[in-house]
Amino acid sequence: RRRLAPLNEDNGRFLLLAALIAAYLSAGATVFSALESPSEAAAQLRWNRTLHNFSRIFNISLPELRAFLRSYEAAMAAGIRVDALRPRWDFPGAFYFVGTVVSTIGFGMTTPATVAGKVFLIVYGLFGCAGTILFFNLFLERIISLLAFIMKACHERQLRRSGLLPPNFRRGPAVSGVGSLVGWKPSVYHVLLILGIFAVTLSCCASAMYTAVEGWNYVDSLYYCFVTFSTIGFGDLVSSQNAAYQNQGLYRFGNFVFILMGVCCIYSLFNVISIVIKQVLNWVLKKLECRCCPKCRKSSARLGRRNAITPGARLRRQNMSVDTDGQYDSDTEGRRLSGEMISMRELTASNKVSLAILQKQLSETANGYPRNVCINTRQNGFSAGVGALAIMNNRLAETSDSR
Repeated sequence: RRRLAPLNEDNGRFLLLAALIAAYLSAGATVFSALESPSEAAAQLRWNRTLHNFSRIFNISLPELRAFLRSYEAAMAAGIRVDALRPRWDFPGAFYFVGTVVSTIGFGMTTPATVAGKVFLIVYGLFGCAGTILFFNLFLERIISLLAFIMKACHERQLRRSGLLPPNFRRGPAVSGVGSLVGWKPSVYHVLLILGIFAVTLSCCASAMYTAVEGWNYVDSLYYCFVTFSTIGFGDLVSSQNAAYQNQGLYRFGNFVFILMGVCCIYSLFNVISIVIKQVLNWVLKKLECRCCPKCRKSSARLGRRNAITPGARLRRQNMSVDTDGQYDSDTEGRRLSGEMISMRELTASNKVSLAILQKQLSETANGYPRNVCINTRQNGFSAGVGALAIMNNRLAETSDSR
């Protein structure tokens, strides 16, 4: 009887992630509906009461009043406000607009009104957004290289203090001969922690500036920083929109720097978090596979007997150890050449392969290995770097051959 082919790990991970995202969206919608719906209903009730009172006091019919309010809404959509605001389409205003376009923030407080402007925006955004995404990926590679260099220096300093490295040790080709540094890799979680601390610090500093200059409260400023830096860009709060500020040129420059650094930092943080999420998905798939497959449960009993401590077992285990970074890619597990099930040691290592991919990138960067040297000819999705740029470089033959 012909058996159906099992669902491979890539498709399983994709379906699991889709299910989790759907559940995450449903949970978020439930929470926001419970939090915001009563406030919306109360605001609508207050507005209806105010509208009827105004119509009765000033003897204006409701249809005429509603027509006037529709004209006011159209004026607001065109950028007209009661209070004096800065010109929307002077050069600083237009520069602010194109910055929000190419970074995909899209506040929406300024939109082109002419047909020529809308057509030009389509062409301009196509190349601008693509180039900005490329810039974000290159920034990600540089920030990871910098963090790897710093963590490598800190690790070597700790080894010198503990006496495991000679005081006159210099980084270079000799690093492979130092036993204490062989196999050392900066932790992905350390990179995640550093990027998280930097993002929080940057947001707090930017929020202090917006609170002092824009007059917002600190919570609103933090909310604006996250919405802007993550490129969500609701547009309910927008900085640098008043007609005049004290030290206006300095504030505009600081606003530009904070938004640029914040978007780059949050983008890098999102990419590192995505690798951790993928590792969690791999762990969940492993648990589901072992629970759903009876053959896995039967083989797990044999695994326990195979890993029993017997004379000579330690020597055999050392001879059969596998370098997971050099021989496995992120989506495959190691198998012994004899075709047996993997040992518990190999199973533990294979569960960490996806997480070790970023660690390998950090290690190679910290040790100064050239990027065009490829030890393993079998490329995987993350072997040439981290993020969307690395995936494309490995999937396209033209870019892979040119690297």
